[in-house]
Amino acid sequence: MNSLMLQQSYRLYDYHVWANDRLFAHLEQLPKEVFHAEVTSVFPSVSQTCAHMYLFEQLYMLVLAEVPNEEIFPKISGWTEEAQGKAMNEMRELFGSVAERFRDLLRHTPDPDKKMTIEHPKYGKMETRFSDILQHVVNHGTYHRGNVTAMLRQQGYSGVPTDYIFYLLEQQKVQG
Repeated sequence: MNSLMLQQSYRLYDYHVWANDRLFAHLEQLPKEVFHAEVTSVFPSVSQTCAHMYLFEQLYMLVLAEVPNEEIFPKISGWTEEAQGKAMNEMRELFGSVAERFRDLLRHTPDPDKKMTIEHPKYGKMETRFSDILQHVVNHGTYHRGNVTAMLRQQGYSGVPTDYIFYLLEQQKVQG
C-alpha cells in the first residue's frame, strides 16, 4: 500500500467535508427562506439538492463498506424521508453525522487502492478501486455545490468559493 495514496484519498475527502461546511456556513448568513425557495434548476430548491447529496453520501458510504445492494436499497426511502423538509441547521447536522461515519470507514480502510466489484441496478457490474468511488463521491459533491451556487444566484445572492485550491490555501495557513 502506498501511504501517499492513502494521504491523498483522505485529503480529498477532508476537502469534500470542508467544502460542505463552507457552503453551510454561507447558507447560515442568508435569509432562512432561501434554503427552501423554489427555483428552476436540477433540483427545485437548495434544500432538495442538499437532501439528494445526503442520500448519495449515505448510499456510497455503504457501497464503499461493501454492504450488499439488497441491504442498501431498502434504506433509501428512510434517508429520503429523514432529509426532506429539514431546516438548514438540521441538514448541516445530518451532513456532519454522515461525515463522521464516513471518516470512520476511511480510518478502517487502510488500502485506498483496494479492488472492489460494485453493481449498479441500471448500469451493471463494474470492477473498480475504493479510491475511484471515493473520488466519485467528492466529484458528486462538487457538482451539486455548483448547482447550489446557481440557485443562490437566481435568488440574488452570491455563492461561496469551494474550489480545491482554496482548501489547500486554508490548510497551508492552518499548518503554517
